[in-house]
Amino acid sequence: MIETFAGREKGFEAEFARNEELAFRLTARRNRLFGLWVAERLDLPAAEASAYAAAAASAALDAPGEEDFIRKVLADLTARGLDVREAELRREFARAADTARHEIFGA
Repeated sequence: MIETFAGREKGFEAEFARNEELAFRLTARRNRLFGLWVAERLDLPAAEASAYAAAAASAALDAPGEEDFIRKVLADLTARGLDVREAELRREFARAADTARHEIFGA
């Protein structure tokens, strides 16, 4: 009985670790896709766009929560004189999440 419990516990721990890794990959991919979209709106050249997306994704992981990420991106766009509504950013953020899910899970 003890071996069964220990085995089940290990199984739950492994599943938890797997789920956490998938959640991290999903969030990182979503943030990168969203960062690339923002970089395109900022009209950044390809090399700068990739760097912006990577920095944005990394910053979003450092301070989790989409509210801070959306505010930072909105500030970047506004600083460039672009009139982008928060609702548009949220739609694109949701689209990036859907795309990331599709890319990672294939569904």
